[in-house]
Order: sequence, then structure tokens, then C-alpha cells
Amino acid sequence: MVRAPEDLELRLEEHRRELTAYAYRMLGSAFESEDAVQETMLRAWRSYEGFEGRSALRSWLYRITTNVCLDMLSGKERRARPMDIGGPGTTEDGLGPALDESTWILPIPDASVVPVGGDPAEVAETRETIRLAFIAALQHLPPKQRAVLVLRDVFRWKAQEVAELLETSVASVNSALQRAHATLETAELSDGEPLRPMDDGQRTLLNRYVDAFERYDMDSLTSVLREDATWSMPPYELWLQTHRDITSWCLGPGVGCRDSRLIPIEANGSPAFAQYKPDPAGGDAPWALQVLEVSGERIAGITFFLDTSHLFPLFGLPERLDT
Repeated sequence: MVRAPEDLELRLEEHRRELTAYAYRMLGSAFESEDAVQETMLRAWRSYEGFEGRSALRSWLYRITTNVCLDMLSGKERRARPMDIGGPGTTEDGLGPALDESTWILPIPDASVVPVGGDPAEVAETRETIRLAFIAALQHLPPKQRAVLVLRDVFRWKAQEVAELLETSVASVNSALQRAHATLETAELSDGEPLRPMDDGQRTLLNRYVDAFERYDMDSLTSVLREDATWSMPPYELWLQTHRDITSWCLGPGVGCRDSRLIPIEANGSPAFAQYKPDPAGGDAPWALQVLEVSGERIAGITFFLDTSHLFPLFGLPERLDT
């Protein structure tokens, strides 16, 4: 019988980041992906003596993570963005009721999933395949098709390797991948671009956005938005699209965001900001975690995640800012 080596914990931890990235693409939630990877580590510890080195440790961990994710997805509705649920609304519609956390695609810190010091092409692909729009598109796939597509197209596994992991045939894997591609072709995957830190054009655009938002200058703000830019606010189903409706919202129900401060963060491979707004008790309190989608020279969409009590600690953000 194979005994667990003394350095097993270290060897398992070496794979945590990539397993978290895999689980996030499967589950669409940073919190669930962390739970899935933690369960993977526990199962690996408990069953290592039966592992016997029949495959590479990495492949074995992916098998466990896949099974954990499939178990977690059993019987669940797919997560979505507000744009995936219904058409755009207006200020007159109001926010409506807050929907359960399990309804929504949730953001994830880049630090949890993006390789550190990796090949630039690998880092770029990781950023591209954790964008909110891509994660939302994946949710349209049945869980096993989702696993096949992520393993084949994102992680570049061979069909034979995926077939062994899923205990199926190469023909079944190829068929599942073909069906997954067909489904994604019908999904409305936006043409937003991942964050490119060294891109001067994108940096200038983001600086203009921050300046406009913090000054609450609606003309300047809409000048950096595409005409069809989306503006959504999970956990609420309402989302807006026209410059008129966005301006109406900001100067109406959203006027409390005036004088907000934006702190740059890294989320979903995209430009993102922690938004703090003035607190009557003093200083600035958390209000939203903003994730932007950039397309060309304009912003194509902004998602304001309002569950700051859970998301700000996840990103290591302070509870408040001093004035």
C-alpha cells in the first residue's frame, strides 16, 4: 500500500490555482469553486493510499475536481447574468426584488486563477476564458459537455486524456465537444476584451471612465460607453442599455453614487474597480464591485455586483475608506 508522502500537502497546493480556475469555469462562482477545490484536497488526502500512482497526480486531481463539480451541479439551474434572463429595462421599472445568490454568475479575483509568472500567451488565454461573458456562455452547456469543452479547448487536453478522465470513449468526447461548440455559436458572447495592463489605449479609456464616474459627469461617462453598452446590478434582474436610461438611472435612483471613489482591482481578467460611496457616518463605505467589458475604444458593459459583504473580503478590500 502506498503511504502519503510527507510533502503531499505542498504537492497538492501547487495545483490549487489551476484547479480553482477549472472549477470556476464549471460552476460560475468564486465561492463554490473554492469549496469544490477544498473538497478535492480533502478527498485526495483521504484516498491517496488507494491512488497508487496509476496516473499523474495532476490528472488524478482533475478527475476528483470534475466529479466534485458534477455533484455540485446536479439538479441546479444554470447561473446567469441579468442580460441572460430578460430584456433591458428602464428607470421606471425599478430594481425589483433581489434574487438569490445562486442565480448569478459571480466574479473571481485574478489572483485566484491567473498563473503567476507564466507564459504570456497562457496568461492571456486564462484572462480571456474567465471573462464574465465567457463564463455565462459556458453555463448554457450541460455539465459534462462543459467539462469536455474546458478540458479540450481551454486546457488543451487530448481527447484520449479527457475520455480517460470521464471514463468514456474518445468518440463520445469528440461528439460532446462538437455539440458544445454548436451551442456556444448560438450564445450571444460579447466581444469584450480582457485587461491588457500595458495597453496605453485601454489605460487611457479606463482613466477617462474613472474621472467621469468620480466627477459624476454624465456626458463624460456616456462618452466612454458604447451606444449599446449594458449596465447591470446583480442581485437584481433589472439591467439598462441606452445612454438615456443609464443617465436617468444615475441621476435618479442611483444618485447616491455621486462622489464615489473607485479603487482598481483585478477580476475576471477584465478591468475592474471597487466602488466606495460617501457614508453619513464618515468616510466611504463599500457599494459595488464593478467589472467592465471593453470593446475597442469604448466600454461595452459594466456589471455592478452589490453583495459587498461577501465580495469585498474575497478580494481583500478594506471595510471602508477614510476621507
